[in-house]
Amino acid sequence: MPTNETGKLKVAARGDREVVMTREFQAPRKLVFDAWTKPELLSRWLAGPSGWTMTVCTIDLKVGGAYRYEWTHDNGQKMGMGGVYREVIPHERISATEQFDEAWYPGSAVVTTVLTEKNGITTVESTVTYSSQETRDTVLRSPMESGVAASYDRLEKLLETNFA
Repeated sequence: MPTNETGKLKVAARGDREVVMTREFQAPRKLVFDAWTKPELLSRWLAGPSGWTMTVCTIDLKVGGAYRYEWTHDNGQKMGMGGVYREVIPHERISATEQFDEAWYPGSAVVTTVLTEKNGITTVESTVTYSSQETRDTVLRSPMESGVAASYDRLEKLLETNFA
Protein backbone atom coordinates (compact mmCIF):
# COMPACT_ATOMS: atom_id res chain seq x y z
CA MET A 1 0.00 0.00 0.00
CA PRO A 2 1.58 3.33 -1.06
CA THR A 3 2.37 5.63 1.84
CA ASN A 4 3.16 9.35 2.00
CA GLU A 5 4.25 11.36 5.00
CA THR A 6 3.65 15.04 5.64
CA GLY A 7 5.60 15.77 8.80
CA LYS A 8 4.18 13.47 11.48
CA LEU A 9 1.11 12.46 9.45
CA LYS A 10 1.17 9.19 7.53
CA VAL A 11 -1.29 8.76 4.66
CA ALA A 12 -1.72 5.46 2.86
CA ALA A 13 -4.06 3.93 0.30
CA ARG A 14 -5.60 0.64 1.41
CA GLY A 15 -7.66 -1.69 -0.73
CA ASP A 16 -9.55 -0.13 -3.61
CA ARG A 17 -11.50 2.63 -1.82
CA GLU A 18 -9.75 3.58 1.42
CA VAL A 19 -7.33 6.22 2.65
CA VAL A 20 -5.80 5.66 6.08
CA MET A 21 -4.36 8.66 7.97
CA THR A 22 -2.31 8.00 11.10
CA ARG A 23 -0.73 10.38 13.59
CA GLU A 24 0.57 10.10 17.17
CA PHE A 25 -0.06 12.72 19.84
CA GLN A 26 1.72 13.11 23.18
CA ALA A 27 -1.55 13.22 25.11
CA PRO A 28 -3.98 10.89 26.84
CA ARG A 29 -6.72 9.43 24.67
CA LYS A 30 -9.46 11.19 26.67
CA LEU A 31 -7.98 14.62 25.85
CA VAL A 32 -7.66 13.74 22.16
CA PHE A 33 -11.26 12.48 22.09
CA ASP A 34 -12.47 15.69 23.75
CA ALA A 35 -10.57 17.79 21.20
CA TRP A 36 -12.18 15.72 18.43
CA THR A 37 -15.75 15.91 19.73
CA LYS A 38 -16.31 19.19 21.58
CA PRO A 39 -17.19 22.08 19.23
CA GLU A 40 -15.34 24.69 21.30
CA LEU A 41 -12.13 22.62 20.94
CA LEU A 42 -12.57 21.18 17.45
CA SER A 43 -13.11 24.64 15.98
CA ARG A 44 -9.69 25.69 17.36
CA TRP A 45 -7.73 23.13 15.32
CA LEU A 46 -9.72 21.73 12.38
CA ALA A 47 -9.16 24.51 9.88
CA GLY A 48 -6.95 23.02 7.17
CA PRO A 49 -4.31 25.13 5.40
CA SER A 50 -3.35 28.63 6.45
CA GLY A 51 -5.97 31.29 5.82
CA TRP A 52 -8.99 29.16 6.78
CA THR A 53 -11.09 29.52 9.94
CA MET A 54 -13.86 27.23 11.17
CA THR A 55 -16.90 29.48 11.56
CA VAL A 56 -19.59 26.85 12.29
CA CYS A 57 -19.14 23.70 14.36
CA THR A 58 -22.14 21.79 15.65
CA ILE A 59 -21.95 18.25 17.00
CA ASP A 60 -24.75 15.96 18.23
CA LEU A 61 -22.44 13.15 19.36
CA LYS A 62 -24.68 10.08 19.30
CA VAL A 63 -25.57 7.37 16.82
CA GLY A 64 -27.92 9.05 14.34
CA GLY A 65 -26.82 12.52 15.49
CA ALA A 66 -25.57 15.02 12.95
CA TYR A 67 -22.55 17.27 12.75
CA ARG A 68 -21.97 20.38 10.66
CA TYR A 69 -18.73 22.25 9.89
CA GLU A 70 -18.29 25.44 7.88
CA TRP A 71 -15.07 27.28 7.11
CA THR A 72 -14.30 30.73 5.72
CA HIS A 73 -11.06 31.71 4.01
CA ASP A 74 -9.44 35.10 4.45
CA ASN A 75 -10.42 35.82 0.82
CA GLY A 76 -14.13 35.22 1.60
CA GLN A 77 -14.38 31.75 0.07
CA LYS A 78 -16.61 29.37 2.06
CA MET A 79 -16.72 25.60 2.43
CA GLY A 80 -19.16 23.42 4.35
CA MET A 81 -19.74 19.78 5.11
CA GLY A 82 -21.54 17.49 7.47
CA GLY A 83 -22.73 14.02 8.16
CA VAL A 84 -24.35 11.62 10.56
CA TYR A 85 -22.72 9.55 13.29
CA ARG A 86 -22.95 5.79 12.73
CA GLU A 87 -20.94 4.69 15.77
CA VAL A 88 -19.71 6.48 18.91
CA ILE A 89 -17.64 4.67 21.54
CA PRO A 90 -16.38 7.38 23.93
CA HIS A 91 -12.60 7.80 23.94
CA GLU A 92 -12.17 4.93 21.45
CA ARG A 93 -14.00 5.13 18.13
CA ILE A 94 -16.16 7.41 16.01
CA SER A 95 -17.65 6.58 12.63
CA ALA A 96 -19.65 9.06 10.56
CA THR A 97 -20.70 9.85 7.03
CA GLU A 98 -19.06 12.81 5.27
CA GLN A 99 -20.66 14.96 2.57
CA PHE A 100 -19.37 18.33 1.32
CA ASP A 101 -21.84 21.02 0.28
CA GLU A 102 -19.99 21.62 -2.96
CA ALA A 103 -18.53 18.18 -3.45
CA TRP A 104 -14.96 18.28 -4.66
CA TYR A 105 -15.08 14.52 -5.10
CA PRO A 106 -17.96 12.36 -6.39
CA GLY A 107 -20.25 10.77 -3.83
CA SER A 108 -19.87 10.72 -0.09
CA ALA A 109 -17.56 8.92 2.31
CA VAL A 110 -17.53 7.22 5.69
CA VAL A 111 -14.81 8.22 8.15
CA THR A 112 -13.92 5.88 11.00
CA THR A 113 -11.50 7.24 13.60
CA VAL A 114 -9.93 4.93 16.18
CA LEU A 115 -7.96 6.21 19.18
CA THR A 116 -5.48 3.94 20.96
CA GLU A 117 -3.25 4.94 23.86
CA LYS A 118 0.02 3.46 25.05
CA ASN A 119 2.28 5.08 27.66
CA GLY A 120 0.50 8.43 27.37
CA ILE A 121 0.81 8.55 23.56
CA THR A 122 -2.43 8.42 21.60
CA THR A 123 -2.43 7.11 18.05
CA VAL A 124 -5.23 8.43 15.88
CA GLU A 125 -6.05 6.33 12.83
CA SER A 126 -8.74 7.68 10.52
CA THR A 127 -9.91 5.46 7.69
CA VAL A 128 -11.92 7.17 4.97
CA THR A 129 -13.92 4.84 2.74
CA TYR A 130 -14.99 6.39 -0.56
CA SER A 131 -17.69 5.25 -2.98
CA SER A 132 -15.18 4.19 -5.65
CA GLN A 133 -11.48 3.73 -6.36
CA GLU A 134 -11.65 6.66 -8.79
CA THR A 135 -12.93 8.92 -5.99
CA ARG A 136 -10.25 7.69 -3.59
CA ASP A 137 -7.54 8.34 -6.19
CA THR A 138 -8.93 11.84 -6.86
CA VAL A 139 -8.68 12.63 -3.15
CA LEU A 140 -5.12 11.28 -2.96
CA ARG A 141 -4.10 13.63 -5.81
CA SER A 142 -5.66 16.64 -4.04
CA PRO A 143 -4.00 18.88 -1.41
CA MET A 144 -6.10 17.11 1.27
CA GLU A 145 -2.99 15.64 2.89
CA SER A 146 -1.36 19.02 3.54
CA GLY A 147 -4.60 20.41 4.97
CA VAL A 148 -4.98 17.46 7.35
CA ALA A 149 -1.31 17.74 8.36
CA ALA A 150 -1.73 21.47 9.15
CA SER A 151 -4.84 20.77 11.23
CA TYR A 152 -3.14 17.95 13.13
CA ASP A 153 -0.17 20.25 13.86
CA ARG A 154 -2.64 22.72 15.40
CA LEU A 155 -4.24 19.87 17.36
CA GLU A 156 -0.82 18.93 18.72
CA LYS A 157 -0.26 22.50 19.95
CA LEU A 158 -3.75 22.62 21.50
CA LEU A 159 -3.15 19.34 23.34
CA GLU A 160 0.13 20.71 24.71
CA THR A 161 -1.86 23.48 26.44
CA ASN A 162 -4.39 21.08 28.04
CA PHE A 163 -6.99 23.42 26.45
CA ALA A 164 -5.88 26.52 28.36
